[in-house]
Amino acid sequence: MKNQDFTTTIFVEQTPQIAFDAINNPRGWWSEEITGSTDKLNSEFAYHFKDVHRCSMRITELIPGQKVVWLVLDNYFNFTEDQSEWKGTKCIFEIAAKDGKTEIKFTHEGLVPEHECFKICHDAWTGYIQNSLKSLIETGKGAPNPKEEETLTQH
Repeated sequence: MKNQDFTTTIFVEQTPQIAFDAINNPRGWWSEEITGSTDKLNSEFAYHFKDVHRCSMRITELIPGQKVVWLVLDNYFNFTEDQSEWKGTKCIFEIAAKDGKTEIKFTHEGLVPEHECFKICHDAWTGYIQNSLKSLIETGKGAPNPKEEETLTQH
């Protein structure tokens, strides 16, 4: 049977180490609303986007210039009935020098078409990896979700 885990690949004009460093800075390409350490083995961090999506990750593999793996510890979507779809899945970044460029292959292992969130997550990851992460690696500036503004109460 064909592997159906979500995957997307980009090629960049930077070194594997620069790509590795950018991946480990998800505040620079995924969301400014991340708390916790994102660049130390076995550390945990939390992501949230408004009241739509929250998750916590543990970094389970960190090989400089080669590989980053995040294990999803917990997850919440406000648009799915099954809140367990991401739990126990892995976000895997594989980095390799190829033909004078750096290849980054992103796989969300366990994110499969049968999941209720697949279409939305497919589109979101594609944008974050193909556009924001690629831009961060190549130009030093990504397009992460901005910090949420504090709402002012009207009196």
